[in-house]
Amino acid sequence: MSNLTRQLEQDCAVVQGCGAIELIIEPRDKDLGGFSARRSLPTTQRKMVGPWIFFDHMGPAEFPAGQGINVRPHPHVNIATVTYLFEGEILHRDSLGSVQAIRPGDINLMVAGSGIVHSERERPAVTAAPHRLHGLQLWLALPETDEEIDAAFHHYPAAEIPTVTVADVSVRVMMGTAFGVTSPVRAFAETLYVEANLHTGQTIALPDAEERAVYVAQGSLNAQGTVIPEHSMAIFTAAPGVVLEAAEESRIAIIGGERLGERFIEWNFVSSRKERIEQAKRDWKEGRFPKVPGDEIEFIPLPE
Repeated sequence: MSNLTRQLEQDCAVVQGCGAIELIIEPRDKDLGGFSARRSLPTTQRKMVGPWIFFDHMGPAEFPAGQGINVRPHPHVNIATVTYLFEGEILHRDSLGSVQAIRPGDINLMVAGSGIVHSERERPAVTAAPHRLHGLQLWLALPETDEEIDAAFHHYPAAEIPTVTVADVSVRVMMGTAFGVTSPVRAFAETLYVEANLHTGQTIALPDAEERAVYVAQGSLNAQGTVIPEHSMAIFTAAPGVVLEAAEESRIAIIGGERLGERFIEWNFVSSRKERIEQAKRDWKEGRFPKVPGDEIEFIPLPE
């Protein structure tokens, strides 16, 4: 399947094995400045899974002393961003004045709404020594009624994210409700985001959702005879009773939720309205977005 997907312009393949799988996405590598990320969403064939419109797997990246992640201030509108790390640390700053280090197991939820600017860097204490960075960054499209809400920032320490053991599998319910527990992380539409770590031969049943997908951050899975390889995302139908088996030690993310209407995406801007994106582009180019306190000098220019 991996070789087949490389041959497709959309990096996707229709799966003939497991009838509950619509397609398997092989991510595209994206340069984030100093390290790369694997981008599964959006693709030509699949823009969203539930409210999720963007899915990046960052690293694992090895940085020598004196180097690290260094993403200059940039804007967002009409979405919420979710950052989650397996290893390392990122220092978040935004135009609301938030300053927050995110560490493994934490969730940073940044609600862009009507507009926000943020930067993602590392503290000098982190870059002073060789270090690693490994994690996920996702974007949630907001329901149309919430697209222009006030910007907000929420940080959830690792201890606040519920963990449950399901058939000896350790599961963290990051957002939404699954396996009998509900995450405290704010959601705007019906949203599913679960992390699970499976030993070889262990199984997990997919939670029900209108739309859902599984990303294999490490290892590989078997779904009713179909292999889901490492660093790929399988898009599933809503068929009940789907069970995944770990072919090796595996770390997976399950995402999904309710289907939202069409969204347009250009650069860092997402909206249900094309004209809103054009306005955001003009506002950024003409300096009308707020500055990030403590990080006012640098910024990422609008791509022309």
